[in-house]
Amino acid sequence: MSPRIYPAICCLCGTALFLGGCGAGKDKVSAPIEQSKDIAPDVVQVRGNNQTHVEMVNVNLHLDAALILHIHYLSGKFLSTRKGQPPAFDDKLSYVVAIDSAEVGVSAAGMSHVLNTYVFAAPDAPLKNLTLTLEGSQIKQAGTLNKGIGIPFEMTGTMSATADGRIRIQPTQMKAAHLPVKGVMKLFGLDMAKLINTRKTKGVSVEGNDIILDAAQMLPPPKMRGRITAVRIQGDEIIQTFGTVRKPQAGKLSGNYMWYRGGVLRFGKLTMNDTDMQLIDADPTDPFDFFPDHYQDQLVAGYSKTTATGGLLVYMPDYGKISRPVSPQMANVKARQPSFAHNSGR
Repeated sequence: MSPRIYPAICCLCGTALFLGGCGAGKDKVSAPIEQSKDIAPDVVQVRGNNQTHVEMVNVNLHLDAALILHIHYLSGKFLSTRKGQPPAFDDKLSYVVAIDSAEVGVSAAGMSHVLNTYVFAAPDAPLKNLTLTLEGSQIKQAGTLNKGIGIPFEMTGTMSATADGRIRIQPTQMKAAHLPVKGVMKLFGLDMAKLINTRKTKGVSVEGNDIILDAAQMLPPPKMRGRITAVRIQGDEIIQTFGTVRKPQAGKLSGNYMWYRGGVLRFGKLTMNDTDMQLIDADPTDPFDFFPDHYQDQLVAGYSKTTATGGLLVYMPDYGKISRPVSPQMANVKARQPSFAHNSGR
């Protein structure tokens, strides 16, 4: 194989793996998270009133200290993964968020963190020092091929949704050591499908030179599953649309919140039947900054009220605003977070 072609192939493989992290599934994730704690089992099938419905509006959901999903709007189900047990807030592996409709974004900085921390963290990983940027309607990934003294590479491409709800990556430009390589592949009658073996790579397949992604099997829990109907770049975010985005229920709630209704839900020492619990942002002037790993800290720092119908209203401060030491890494993450003005007509 031409030495110019090999780096480009590795570059495209890395891009495929990175973009697979915007949805949900149950694949293994590379270090640093332990595998046994990082794989959610299949959901347990329950029907009717036994299901807990979830709605989120304007929520920054932390998957770790530096990785945040920007949930503009989400409607779906909070499903248990364990037979005979309800979902539990205290255990991210006990539930899966099955999305019916949503708009969920992730920043370029967040996806660069996914690449370097989860996908290519091993010392012998083929790609290193990865950086993702968004340029207009295209994505650009740069990094180093971990071979010899290291070979710099760049790849630019477009994204779209497939008919069956996956993501298609279509490369438009490839460079290795600053030299174009796409024309060389064409000259030798080669394409990605002939050069990349994806039989053992879950969530990634190749059609010609296009990379097809079964959305997001590489992010840490809590897991989210749904059918992607559109994907676009907006500012510094990759935004995925699931289903058809619907408006929140008019007159029910405003501001930034997470609302759980129906079924059984466990949190701390409490279990709620016929659930009606609303987690409400104490400061609606910016997105609701919520970290499942530290929800108890947010719970203690806030307050709750019981409604006349037995429901629970929980007012929580943003995770980044509670009284605790803030690491330099977290401070940098906060500075990169976009601010979304909530529109109740979304």
